[in-house]
Amino acid sequence: MSAIDLNADMGEYADETQQAIEAALMPLVTSCSIACGGHTGTAETMCATARLAKQHNVRTGAHPSYPDREGFGRRAVTLSSEELRLSLTLQVEALKGVLGLESLQLSHVKPHGALYNDAAKDIALAQVVASVCSGAVLVGPSGSALEAAAKEAGLPFAAEGFVDRLYLASGALSPRSEPGAVLADIDARAAQALAIAKGEKINARDGALLVKAETLCIHSDSPGAVETAQAVRKALEEADIAVRPFA
Repeated sequence: MSAIDLNADMGEYADETQQAIEAALMPLVTSCSIACGGHTGTAETMCATARLAKQHNVRTGAHPSYPDREGFGRRAVTLSSEELRLSLTLQVEALKGVLGLESLQLSHVKPHGALYNDAAKDIALAQVVASVCSGAVLVGPSGSALEAAAKEAGLPFAAEGFVDRLYLASGALSPRSEPGAVLADIDARAAQALAIAKGEKINARDGALLVKAETLCIHSDSPGAVETAQAVRKALEEADIAVRPFA
């Protein structure tokens, strides 16, 4: 039996409705990446999310971003390497402090939004991200600058695939500004997750693509996130693919 991790970006809620969605999603995933102040997240949301993860035995990681709360971290921000390193360090250390209160460990670091996309292509940015990992697993796209930076720094790396996002044949995600960038159909999301887990090509915007992944991401703020997680788990289990944390 093969296996794959199922992760979600968490602690990103701004109201009770989204908080309830995250609470329902947590038991369905095996790892979570917690927003730690860059694009969103407060001490209160970090604490609440960490406790919820502990309750459901879900691994906890940091989800740092460019310091851009107004743009939810989805815009590139021009900073010097030291400015970015300081911002990311403060974010990751804030979460580590919260996790320590709950006797939890920092499992991984996964950059958010524009930083994720930029660091996947830019080795200098990827090196800054790797420098704040404190030995934790660095999560990013397979074959990216993030993977190269992890190897250079002697860090473990986990390749990630996306359940609910449309890919380009280049391997990049279709920009959110383009129609169809977020897959709306839950069956299509489950089919994409299963294909990635089985090592099969998926349908991209402009061709077919093989996405190598040890962990699959479901965005908690995508409509139907809970139903998607349920459908993905069902598809994987029916294919004898176990859902468990990445090594």
